[in-house]
Amino acid sequence: MNDTLGNWKRTQLCGTVTAAQLGQEVCVMGWVQRRRDHGGLIFIDLRDREGVLQLALDPDRDQASHQKAAQVRNEFVVAVKGKVSPRPDGTVNPKMKTGEVEIEVSELKILNRSETPPFMLDEYTDVAENIRLKYRYLDLRRPAVQNCLMLRHRVSRTVRTYLDENGFLEIETPVLTKSTPEGARDYLVPSRVNNGQFYALPQSPQLFKQLLMVSGFDRYAQIVKCFRDEDLRADRQPEFTQIDCEMSFVDRDDVMSIMEGMIRRVFKDGIGVEIPVALPRITYAEALDKYGVDNPDVRFNLELVELTSLVKGCGFKVFAEVAAKGGMVKALNVKGAATFSRKELDDLTAFAAIYGAKGMAWVKVNADGWQSPIAKFFTAEELSSIEKALGAEAGDLLLFIADSAKIANESLGRLRQHLGQKLGLAKKDDFKFVWVTDFPLFEWDEAEQRHFAVHHPFTAPLDEDVPYLDTEPGRVRAKAYDLVLNGSEIGGGSIRIHDQAIQQQMFSLLGIGSEEAREKFGFLLDALSFGAPPHGGIAFGLDRLVMILAGTDSIRDVIAFPKTQRATCLLSEAPGEVSEKQLQELGIRLRKPVK
Repeated sequence: MNDTLGNWKRTQLCGTVTAAQLGQEVCVMGWVQRRRDHGGLIFIDLRDREGVLQLALDPDRDQASHQKAAQVRNEFVVAVKGKVSPRPDGTVNPKMKTGEVEIEVSELKILNRSETPPFMLDEYTDVAENIRLKYRYLDLRRPAVQNCLMLRHRVSRTVRTYLDENGFLEIETPVLTKSTPEGARDYLVPSRVNNGQFYALPQSPQLFKQLLMVSGFDRYAQIVKCFRDEDLRADRQPEFTQIDCEMSFVDRDDVMSIMEGMIRRVFKDGIGVEIPVALPRITYAEALDKYGVDNPDVRFNLELVELTSLVKGCGFKVFAEVAAKGGMVKALNVKGAATFSRKELDDLTAFAAIYGAKGMAWVKVNADGWQSPIAKFFTAEELSSIEKALGAEAGDLLLFIADSAKIANESLGRLRQHLGQKLGLAKKDDFKFVWVTDFPLFEWDEAEQRHFAVHHPFTAPLDEDVPYLDTEPGRVRAKAYDLVLNGSEIGGGSIRIHDQAIQQQMFSLLGIGSEEAREKFGFLLDALSFGAPPHGGIAFGLDRLVMILAGTDSIRDVIAFPKTQRATCLLSEAPGEVSEKQLQELGIRLRKPVK
């Protein structure tokens, strides 16, 4: 039999007991981290979300409690009463919040017993992630995981407080909504009442927050759950949480300035780090030119250099042909990396191939000249020009990609970020932000032979680029902005289209005919005709932001009950099959998978 609480009341959490309470009687409750028998004395480390507290049980003080303590095992749930006392000389633990004190237990209750856990619940145990997720309720007892979720709580609280102080109203938007043709795949929900029709779970509250601006609420905010049925990775989940904001009568600078204030507050309250008052900005074109990607990690330099014009007529056929066909030759100088082995160079080549590169040329710059399979194809003058363009010195490693501009930029840009990690240039506790602006409004899809919106179909073009919508849509830039932190996009937004005619023109350019536009977005087009104010907003990925603040590499560490990379929950075994009766009610018949 287990004991009951009876009239016992907990006076405080374990991790909050301090030396200021010496001599006081307290009642604490929690889980047994470990038990140690020292002859007659028994010591128990008791844990709750605030920390670990040492309990001392002496048979001379209370024989019954001492006997119960002898039965205790790891993860038993216990409650104790006792006096706060100083730890004996030589046993003080400065690494613990409660390291100066212990509880001289006068009475102990075993509230519940525990089976032997499948893994030790401390910060030192390395456990396979699939085991952690299967027993997530146990994994969540571990201090490191609890600290991540408590940090998430503090961030959410700070965000709400800051936005409230700046005039934002928290308004909930629908979770069951309509499927839209753009963006990632929707999660669909069949309607029983409207047989044969489907809701979609929202990828974003985008349309509803714009409608709230038309409604005159001026500033909207919501910490909201969103859903995307897409392939997963370490920083992506099928359901995720956004800090979602929208504002009326603003331009880009207004949105960016207010959000910088929120980020400063989050970092200061969350982890005690001061962020600069004004964050740097670069254009999309500058980001691609210098870093190859639109989410650059600016903690380190290692900038890309375009060499297309320099190698146009060179003797190295690969470079010359790519340059002649309008492609791009780009290079990276990895300072002091001429010591890389051939295997390391082969690994870098394989890494670049992930992003479409057909090959990677390399040069080790030695004191007596180039060491490279391609050195013989260049004249002395060409070698000198390339070295000068790259700022090359003896001991440097030069890496080259020749391909289409898109592949050359992305493969070398991702390689740059990979090298930043490999060489220790990207420090986790070094937080470097950059706003990326002036994105293209459209991107052309060769396979479908049509334009797609780079952000979404509701993003406004730059005023000076509006004339090009009809003649050169690929030239039009967007009033869009992303906030990038340490190479991860943590937030993105734009000024929206508030003019119905331009919104209809945007749909037309995206291949969405008037009939389809009316079917999918008729309510938005109608709303824009009733005095829509100029407006814009932004959404931050709360999960990704907390992941960076916590210094962890997986977004699953900061979500209480995350999914795996196959979008499954190992704990609840979702998704699962449903009964034939449920399917019949929904008017759904499953097609058997082809073997």
